[in-house]
Amino acid sequence: MTDLVHGMSNDLVASDWPAITTGEVRDVLDHYSWISDEPGAAHVVWRSPRPMSAAVVARRATTSVFVKRHHVKVRSRARLIQEHEFARHLRSRGAPVPAVLSTTSGESVVEHGDYVYEVHDASRGVDLYRDTPSWHPFSRVQHARSAGRALAHLHRAARDFASPAWGPDVLVDSMAIVGDADPAAALTQLVAQRRGLARSLERFDYQEDFSRWIMPAIKRASPLVQELHPQWTHGDWHPSNLTWSTNEGDAAVSEILDLGLSNRTAAIRDIAIAIERTCVDWLDVKALGRVRSDVRFVDALLDGYEEVSPLTRDENAALVALLPVSHVEFALSEVEYFAEVVHSDVNTALAYEGFLLGHVRWFEGPDGASLLEHLSAREVSRR
Repeated sequence: MTDLVHGMSNDLVASDWPAITTGEVRDVLDHYSWISDEPGAAHVVWRSPRPMSAAVVARRATTSVFVKRHHVKVRSRARLIQEHEFARHLRSRGAPVPAVLSTTSGESVVEHGDYVYEVHDASRGVDLYRDTPSWHPFSRVQHARSAGRALAHLHRAARDFASPAWGPDVLVDSMAIVGDADPAAALTQLVAQRRGLARSLERFDYQEDFSRWIMPAIKRASPLVQELHPQWTHGDWHPSNLTWSTNEGDAAVSEILDLGLSNRTAAIRDIAIAIERTCVDWLDVKALGRVRSDVRFVDALLDGYEEVSPLTRDENAALVALLPVSHVEFALSEVEYFAEVVHSDVNTALAYEGFLLGHVRWFEGPDGASLLEHLSAREVSRR
């Protein structure tokens, strides 16, 4: 069975992964005695349209849970356990993150063949953006403001989580290059360590492209990044990773979902990721012929964040410098995923040309430069 899922643009495509079957769900939930003791048989009530994993909401009697499956080439058991430890830490600090559930034997990961499974409490709140592709902007300014407040609270809750950074991996974000004092050497080391990435990049003139387009921006950001406090962050802050209090325009964030890109980076880097993924409409480029940003959402997101955690002048400068290269390292991981894991030449090229180079180039053009100028002016206006 193959479901249609969100593609890399505003389209529906065949999934990279087979849909989770009812039989799989029942086999997985058999590891959770308190669920398997519920009367009746578990059944699927919703399937996620996200493209890079398979996930469902399943129900058994009165219990609903979220079941997510990953191929071991994408997520290892060790990596999932680290994510789950982060989720438990956040919950212990009061952050509204769905609980990770443990099996009868106390494990948070179920392994079967080439797959690993995780089970969470079903999210609470209204999933307003359930059918919206990732990286689409907010639909309401108030949503952006509430998301900013929620992000600041999450950063406070995460600040003392001491787990070391997870190294660069497939579909894992990091600051291995941007956060290094010698980013060119860090890139060389990364490619040498990740053979799959090295093979993926062989079809591109990546060294010339990095030298021309990416390294100048990274070198502007790197000294400012060195001064930032390292901490664990969400890594993928966008509307469809949040649930909401109501269906109304003034809805507030209810719960925070999907820590799959969480890692030890910096709070300012996470804000840059949030702006890049919620205030710039990358997916409309086919229809409009250009990529647009909406400073109303930028201001609302930052205003909400600063209601909780005001930014210093240096932090704002780091944000402006980081924004053009905030997507670089995850884009590299996407290139490896599409080339080495799912073997899609089309999406490999899209990840490289569109995501890796395209995002950086956009900030060099008039629309991206205008957004950076707006962020700089925010700081100037407060002096």
